[in-house]
Amino acid sequence: MLNPGCHPDQLRLRTVILIQRSVIYIHILEINPNIFVMSNNNDILMKTKAIALFLLGFIPAFAQDIPTSKTEQNMDRIERCKKNYTELFGGEALTGQGTDPEMMDILQKFIFGEVFRTGDLDKKTRELITCTILATMQTLPQLNAHAKAALNVGVTPIELREAIYLCAPFIGFPKTLNALNTINEVFKQQGIALPLERQATVTEEDRHEKGQAIQSRLYGEGIKEAMRNVPGNMGPEVERFLTEFCFGDIYTRNGLDLKTRELLAYCILTPLEAESQLHSHLEGNLLAGNSKETLTAAVIQCLPYIGFPSAIKALKIIKESSQPAPEKNLVRLSKITVDPAQLERYNAFLKEEIEASMRLEPGVLTLYAVSEKEDPHKVTILEIYADQDAYKSHIQTPHFQKYKQGTLQMVQELELVDSTPLIPGLKIK
Repeated sequence: MLNPGCHPDQLRLRTVILIQRSVIYIHILEINPNIFVMSNNNDILMKTKAIALFLLGFIPAFAQDIPTSKTEQNMDRIERCKKNYTELFGGEALTGQGTDPEMMDILQKFIFGEVFRTGDLDKKTRELITCTILATMQTLPQLNAHAKAALNVGVTPIELREAIYLCAPFIGFPKTLNALNTINEVFKQQGIALPLERQATVTEEDRHEKGQAIQSRLYGEGIKEAMRNVPGNMGPEVERFLTEFCFGDIYTRNGLDLKTRELLAYCILTPLEAESQLHSHLEGNLLAGNSKETLTAAVIQCLPYIGFPSAIKALKIIKESSQPAPEKNLVRLSKITVDPAQLERYNAFLKEEIEASMRLEPGVLTLYAVSEKEDPHKVTILEIYADQDAYKSHIQTPHFQKYKQGTLQMVQELELVDSTPLIPGLKIK
């Protein structure tokens, strides 16, 4: 028996099978009318043939309705939309109800049927991105709905709150507070106790140091150059604000890892069309461990909520970005003779400086130190910097200054040899 509640494709298949059986039945009846009828009642025979012929009438209609490859593709989009929508919101998509059902159909099929399958992002990440974007855009009713969806797909309350906190340095406190009020209402509705557990990791004494460690690692000294010669000599204050507030108070918090924070930061900047910051945060993302493919998928996830112009601008920045050309690299050999009596202390200073430089400075490409076997107090360091500016920035960093001042009395001789690579761009494996 046909079940009207089954999938349309299954319904078609079962009906076609029934029709095929009816055709066979008619042929059998034509050959031997009495084979299935245990009575000579012609009325029964005529009714049986009539039912079979009636079903045969459906063959042309069902033949036209058998899905083509294009229709199957559209059905996949629809089914994907329905599945994702139900998983996120618990309801049913494409109901055809409401005051503007056509727009809702277009919207739901596009977002949940197409955008959600673009790129390698899980649903948790997609909803974190969506909530962050809705907070940035101040579309609070939609943020309310997607905050619930985020919780439904496994985003924790703390992760969601941290994503909103991250917005503050980029969109300001008033908009951030609006977004926090929205998600807190969702938390209350779901019986989640407020306030949530504290996630701060810094103190008044170390917020600058810890913030600068993250800032230098991802962005080098870019902000210092940007704030140079600001009228009234107030540039250093803005530089300090950024270090202590954005990176010290926000980026050091628990709840989200650095890789996720940087990904969300790029998404926040996308609708703001902050071109300079998009460039710098692109490099920060790559250093934090996000690939260009991940960034691309994240921007596409933003697209339905911010529109094509802003998304295309951010995608173009990702596409056109590149590391400095190898021919611009500054390559140098530092040949150092150390006081043998102080060699162990010198090596400790050098190790600390190289590790900090490689961890915190994107413009420092290679620092490779070796000592001579027969004369271990003779040290040679291969230094490769992205360009001259990267080198100038490097020698101003606190870790280099600590090394320089700490080893001043240990170094007996120093020779700097500027060099030209014979195979530019060749990396050390």
